[in-house]
Amino acid sequence: MDITEFLQQSAGKWVSQRTTHQFAFKQTGSSKSNIVVEMLLKDDPAVIKLCQQHKIDPTQALCGTRVTWDGIVERGEEKRSGSTLMVPIANPDDSRAGKLLCEAGQNAPISGRYMMGEDDALTLITESEVTTSETLSSEERLWFASPNLRLRTSTLKRSGGFSMATFSSEIRMGGVQPPDQS
Repeated sequence: MDITEFLQQSAGKWVSQRTTHQFAFKQTGSSKSNIVVEMLLKDDPAVIKLCQQHKIDPTQALCGTRVTWDGIVERGEEKRSGSTLMVPIANPDDSRAGKLLCEAGQNAPISGRYMMGEDDALTLITESEVTTSETLSSEERLWFASPNLRLRTSTLKRSGGFSMATFSSEIRMGGVQPPDQS
């Protein structure tokens, strides 16, 4: 499976249950979210715009994926929602790896990298500058236990010492026909 096939398989509406452990505070938490994953064609204006923001030739984009979420953290105490756009750019020397362009709301565009494992698991790695002396790095691994059950683990580390790990199980609630990528 390549990244485009993985993202196409992810298209649809999901319900997510997430457990979080914050090491510095010795706290655990949980949240529930509704997630919608929408495939975008590589010539979609949003995909082209994100490529241009990163000074990448838009013809190198494999596709685009918009992920939108709406959830509740810890027994309904806090609502969170948002969306992100991701555009994979394949590595010409390795079709199972490449650059990942991201746009998350009002934040500056972020780039990272992706790798497809031999086990068809997708690993996403991003780093962003929080301040001039502090960075935030994230590593996320996603895989399908079945066509309608996706699992995800992630770690988030801040150069100042903060770290967090999460585990999510996501159940497909409805499908979305991906656009024809040909």
